Amino acid sequence: MQQTFDNDKRKLLSALCHGSIFFNALVVSVAVPIAILFVSEDPVVKANAKEAINFHFNVWLYGGIIGVLAFLTLGLAGLILGPIWFALHWGLTIWAIYKCLTTPEASVHYPFIFRLL
Repeated sequence: MQQTFDNDKRKLLSALCHGSIFFNALVVSVAVPIAILFVSEDPVVKANAKEAINFHFNVWLYGGIIGVLAFLTLGLAGLILGPIWFALHWGLTIWAIYKCLTTPEASVHYPFIFRLL
């Protein structure tokens, strides 16, 4: 039996999963997609929540690597890689929110990330 889901609710929850990374850079922001993953029954929303969780982990990983490189190079790597990381982090998140709002029937997949889930 085919089950239908509300597109407006799907758009809102999917965009909230991806946009939660703007709340803060701490662990609190990943709690939103984790909660939505457990609460929602919509398969597209669940896929978007998993992808958002994976993106959070990747942002933390790349930020940590850039932080260590910046420490080792006395800040030079941070001056060069920091703005690139920041632009990619924000740019990919804005792109994912846009994709969630324009094509709610498909889940978003970030390019160039490691997927743990």
